[in-house]
Amino acid sequence: MSSSPPETETYEVTLSRDEQWVAHHALSNHLDAALDADEKPPEWTLEVLETIEADGDTERLTGSQADRLYDTLATYVNREETPARDVSDATTVLARLEDVRTD
Repeated sequence: MSSSPPETETYEVTLSRDEQWVAHHALSNHLDAALDADEKPPEWTLEVLETIEADGDTERLTGSQADRLYDTLATYVNREETPARDVSDATTVLARLEDVRTD
């Protein structure tokens, strides 16, 4: 008798259009950096981009995806050249990701 594999826990993260754009932009920068270094972009980056680009205002992320998006946005926020408006939206997303992961 075999048991079914455990379900991956997911988190629902609601993002405004501006917050989606900032997350998309930060992930795109991450992809571009990998390509510029002649590296294969991490698959998770494409998966999170697809989730963010899906219709609707609620993204369903796995714990791993939420953690990686958090790390990517935290890096983006700390860049000197990141526009203040992007920092504001990214900081809101970071707080939201923290909230869903600790609930």
